[in-house]
Amino acid sequence: MNNFSLLSVSGSMTPIIILLVISDLILRGVSLYRSAQKGQTVWFVALLIINSLGVLPIIYLLINKDIRLSKQASAPRKVAAKTTKRSRR
Repeated sequence: MNNFSLLSVSGSMTPIIILLVISDLILRGVSLYRSAQKGQTVWFVALLIINSLGVLPIIYLLINKDIRLSKQASAPRKVAAKTTKRSRR
């Protein structure tokens, strides 16, 4: 007689598992997309192969976060040349 009771998931754990799977898919998708856009093949392969329940994608996203927002705030804005208005007659 086979007893698989240790391997079965109880009904109360089902929502937690569904939430973990959905969050893992979202994190994995975002991190794979960003690594492909940046041409980081080592990260792409590692994220694709290693199943870490979201830990590796979170590490990747934290390490490679975009810092454009802080650079834009400190960079001086270019001022467009003012055009002279024609005088009204």
